[in-house]
Amino acid sequence: MTNPSPLTRLFSSPEGRLAVIALAVFVLMSALSPDRFLSAQNLTSMAFQFPEFAILALAMTLTMLTGGIDLSVVGIANMTAIVAALIMTRMTGSGDGVAVMVLALSASLCLGMVAGLFNGLLVARFGLPPILATLGSGLIFTGTAIALTKGSAIMGLPPAMAWIGNSRLLGVPTPLVLFALLAGALSLILTRTAFGLRVQMYGANPLAARFAAVNIDAMLIRVYVLSGALAAIAGMVVMSRANSAKADYGSSYLLLAVLIAVLGGVNPYGGYGRIVGVVLAVLSMQFLSSGLNMIGVSNFARELIWGSLLIFVMIVNTWRPAGRRG
Repeated sequence: MTNPSPLTRLFSSPEGRLAVIALAVFVLMSALSPDRFLSAQNLTSMAFQFPEFAILALAMTLTMLTGGIDLSVVGIANMTAIVAALIMTRMTGSGDGVAVMVLALSASLCLGMVAGLFNGLLVARFGLPPILATLGSGLIFTGTAIALTKGSAIMGLPPAMAWIGNSRLLGVPTPLVLFALLAGALSLILTRTAFGLRVQMYGANPLAARFAAVNIDAMLIRVYVLSGALAAIAGMVVMSRANSAKADYGSSYLLLAVLIAVLGGVNPYGGYGRIVGVVLAVLSMQFLSSGLNMIGVSNFARELIWGSLLIFVMIVNTWRPAGRRG
């Protein structure tokens, strides 16, 4: 029996195929607009841009591993950002701007975790389907954000706030560093902790997880609390980059987060998914989005492409020949 070639081994793994896709998209977009796509300005801009939706994709990945989904991530991101912005704009003159910013961001993170706890209780304790529970809660969070601002943007944030989304650490964009740290931490949690094992066990076989004496309710609540925390962090990045907060920021990011998770190899029925695949999917989507923007494709057409790609990936991942079904 001969050993498979390196190329065969590469294409046999979802992550290997994703790496090839990411490289192919990068090469294609570079060929279509080499002067603009490969410019240092565009590459730096991409590094600042994609962490906004990439962090939401991490939150989506975590919930999808349990066979659920969190459609409230954008609502949580905007609501928590608005609360932080309100604290900063009303307290900036009362003391050190950095101290006020830290207080505001801490309150934002806590609120995101409370929102995730609400989702977790709806799913775990009340038994609601995750898609309906988080759809409803997402509307509540968005409605709360609109009520707090009457639909307008909150501006006038302290200068220190711009550091999160617009600065560099050792020459690397801070949002990129933040995303890398969160992705690495989540990967370790899912692969090196008992909690991560329980998450994937439950997603693969809920009945077996119950027979294994896994505390399902507690595990699901922790999943959604962590998802809410990640959504709040994403809201901080968006707020910092825009230097403002508004209830409808990132409205297209929900579709992107789902698409990235599915494209990254996460099984929407639960049980399988690797963070490295999600990272490769993020890069593919950013290369595609930036390249389409370079060649003049409108935002509406991009959403059409993303939606079509999502359906295509789902069909490819779930379709089996008639003779192999069952």
